[in-house]
Amino acid sequence: MPKKVLIVLYYWPPAGGPGVQRWLKFVKYLPEFGIEPIVYAPQNPNYPIVDVSLLDEISSSIQVIKQPIFEPYAAAKVFSKAKTETISSGIIRKDKKQSFLEKTLLYIRGNFFIPDARKFWVQPSVKFLKDFIQKENIETLITTGPPHSLHLIGLQLKQALGVRWIADFRDPWTTIGYHQELKLTQKNKARHIALEKQVLREASTVIVTSFKTQQEFSAKTNRPVITITNGFDGEVVEEKVKLDKKFTISHIGSLLSKRNPEMLWKVLSDLCIDNPEFKKAFKLQLIGKVSEEVLEDLKTYGLDKNYNYLGYIKHSLIYDYQKSSQVLLLVEIDSELTQGIIPGKLFEYLKSNRPILAIGPENWDVEEILKKTQRDSFLLHEDYSGLKERILNYFHHYQSQQLKVEKTSIGAYHRKELTSQLASVIHKD
Repeated sequence: MPKKVLIVLYYWPPAGGPGVQRWLKFVKYLPEFGIEPIVYAPQNPNYPIVDVSLLDEISSSIQVIKQPIFEPYAAAKVFSKAKTETISSGIIRKDKKQSFLEKTLLYIRGNFFIPDARKFWVQPSVKFLKDFIQKENIETLITTGPPHSLHLIGLQLKQALGVRWIADFRDPWTTIGYHQELKLTQKNKARHIALEKQVLREASTVIVTSFKTQQEFSAKTNRPVITITNGFDGEVVEEKVKLDKKFTISHIGSLLSKRNPEMLWKVLSDLCIDNPEFKKAFKLQLIGKVSEEVLEDLKTYGLDKNYNYLGYIKHSLIYDYQKSSQVLLLVEIDSELTQGIIPGKLFEYLKSNRPILAIGPENWDVEEILKKTQRDSFLLHEDYSGLKERILNYFHHYQSQQLKVEKTSIGAYHRKELTSQLASVIHKD
């Protein structure tokens, strides 16, 4: 008989964006490893991005249970739809450019909704799931965050029932970059830290997505901490692909204000000024949510006629843009707090077999994966000469139709292989 596992999550189709992909794929492959996943999700969530095409990826054999959730963001839309959607999607503008309303909403979000705005789902879920777990004879419970309030569901169910509980952290909790933007009081900072420690210490197993987060959490708890990265699904590009005629540099996903690579825009601007051939051939392609500040900077640097902003595109179509791009752009915030962030798009980029222009903080975990897959190392945000040299190198290879990467084995990052790792954790007594 398959082993039943209850998975408590917030992001589930029709949610779009990166948050849904990890567990959508785990659920897809777990039955192949003798595990029956049962999904518990909100009935009426407030998703900042919706992608109904992802509903087609859910097998009809998967049991999905949904219960109502009270969403403060939905109520706050009465006052300002644009601002609440921006904050809920993680696009927080620099402090100097925030309006009084934005600052007020951030203060309320940080100090009145601890650990986050989905806290109101905790008690109703615990009440419902106590009976469900006992009725279904479920021995293993998994919670995944953010939102980290879902880990409090796992905490209370373990305390009440003694169920085995695996806490999966797709991002850190108190050390994630945006946590500093929430204008927390000292008292509420301490509350976050205390909740995080309690979850880490009482979870049977903690799973994280990066090496530095594993180190961080290992120092905070005596429980096992295991790294299972994100990955890619489907087959790696093998056939000869028709590439864009333009020298296309494509960024897939949200490009937030804090992630804005201003030095890159300067380099591209200078190349356009100094090299007419480059200016004629170059196209920057932006797919996903982009902050106003990024778009303003592109205009400031004279790149407004060289970029194409496509907005959000459903996940099933993104791959075509990736594999036809000349270069794929990966950018992370330049901060010590983001060294342990490995964007999920990195693995999709690897699958596309295109050069990756990665820009991020010093000692970034991404470097380890780039080395293992024999790709170009990443560059620092302020490395003007390095960025210019790398882009010119790509451009010269593009001109001679030789812009490509050597094919290396990336099978370790396939979603099925990663699910195998998860299954080993679940089956372990």
